[in-house]
Amino acid sequence: GCVLVVSVIEQLAQWHNSTVKAAVERLCDYIPGKYQIMCHMSCCIDREMNADVVCHSLRLCKQDPGQPLCHLYSPPKREKRSPCLFHALAHARPKRLIRSKSFMGFSSVCAFPLLANVCEKIKYVLRNKLPFEDFDGDKFSTFPTLRGYHWRGRDCDDKNTTVYPGRRPDNWDAKSDSNCNGIWGVDPKDGIPYEEKFCKGADSKGVVLLGDSAGAHFHIPPEWMTVTQMSAKSFANLPMAFSDELDWPQFSEITGFLNSTIGGWTDSLYLRLRKRNRCNHRDLQNISQNGGSSGNLLSLIKSLARNQLLDNPAIVIYATIGNDVCNGERDTLAHMTTPKEMLSNVVQALRYLNSHLPNGSHVILTGLVDGRFLWDNLHDRYHPLGQLNKDVTYSQLYSFLDCLQVSPCSGWLTPNETLRNLTSERALQLSNVLKEIARAEKFANFDIFYMDFPLRQTAEEWRKMGGEAWQLIEPVDGFHPSQIAAALGTGITWQKALHEWPQVLGKENPFNDQIEAIFKDQGGH
Repeated sequence: GCVLVVSVIEQLAQWHNSTVKAAVERLCDYIPGKYQIMCHMSCCIDREMNADVVCHSLRLCKQDPGQPLCHLYSPPKREKRSPCLFHALAHARPKRLIRSKSFMGFSSVCAFPLLANVCEKIKYVLRNKLPFEDFDGDKFSTFPTLRGYHWRGRDCDDKNTTVYPGRRPDNWDAKSDSNCNGIWGVDPKDGIPYEEKFCKGADSKGVVLLGDSAGAHFHIPPEWMTVTQMSAKSFANLPMAFSDELDWPQFSEITGFLNSTIGGWTDSLYLRLRKRNRCNHRDLQNISQNGGSSGNLLSLIKSLARNQLLDNPAIVIYATIGNDVCNGERDTLAHMTTPKEMLSNVVQALRYLNSHLPNGSHVILTGLVDGRFLWDNLHDRYHPLGQLNKDVTYSQLYSFLDCLQVSPCSGWLTPNETLRNLTSERALQLSNVLKEIARAEKFANFDIFYMDFPLRQTAEEWRKMGGEAWQLIEPVDGFHPSQIAAALGTGITWQKALHEWPQVLGKENPFNDQIEAIFKDQGGH
């Protein structure tokens, strides 16, 4: 964190040919008030020292005994016989040391008083994976972030626990909208409730994602660290991003419903199901978390909101595409999920779903990704932090994170080709476990299907459109699928379902145009 902030400040000073103090003031003008935590750092930064040296001198970065010295940038040029980076650190003295000592005590941004309230809300959300603002306790909210309606369909009455997206209509919603799909009331011409007229027998169903950070759509905006394009507009979305855990489920591949504001476009399984049957409006749940794996999904799944007796069936996408093989450990192979553990975890999750999903639901198990794609397409490209001075490649970023033992995936984000291959081998083994589960296991309330993660088809489709493979990867973290990849993946998944499992998607509702004409003013998400 320190290296990131100091890098941006130093590059701002360079780009605008200003002092560090002026660069900090400029950055603080850009950032919304309560998030201006880096404004205390100007006393400690020297433009002549790179960010690694500054952060080590502040003791915000440290070298543990017997461990390598972690650095993002190439070390300063060697002076005579002095070991370069060690020499720079020895001579780096932060200005006004008293002030820098006060900064050393903050182990996280939550220590800053102005952020304490926000952090407490986020901690609640992380513990419970439920909306922070949910007055009736039905697991749906009228508030967008903090696990609100960016993650689940928007509640239309947060004071009534029997009103929420996805339920079967109460008395055909003649008097009120019990399922929040915007369709209610009685047609004065014939006295038939609109919900009965348009949605009866329409095979309505919701979409639920059980996933990881890729499914939640993790994204750090590159404009937050690209000084050549930086302005106050760059940070306008920071509060929202922070309270959504740096995830953007409202634009995601499975449950996205808003037009993307982070590049690319939004196309999702939910939007296509809604277009196929307008009665499905708002029936979505993105139950994903950063770091989600088959193991921790067993607790995450308990935040599912589905009543077997009162609600419509659902299409559940089970997609933990990487974290069962990805970790930041030095001996990464030893910390990967084994095929036996994968089998146990997934079967337990399916048993839980069978006890909670309405009859007629469907579950699609998605295989793990082949993450060799990341190194192959990014390692020699410049990261956003390195574009100004051509001094930070993704290879350097991966090595820095791996040294700190915070790499999102030590097995794939490495120059060690053997390790990359072994990681993909384990991923394939785990995918084969999922494939066998889909073939062999039977449950009363849903059928099961398997599909490979469509990375190869997505890359081929993007190349046909004139794109390059690296554009399918998030530019800042160099690890997650980008907005473009998410949108293209939706189309590939949809076509597979149409041709191989048409029963999953349900039939097209012939009344869609009439529904839109009558209820167009109530169709907002």
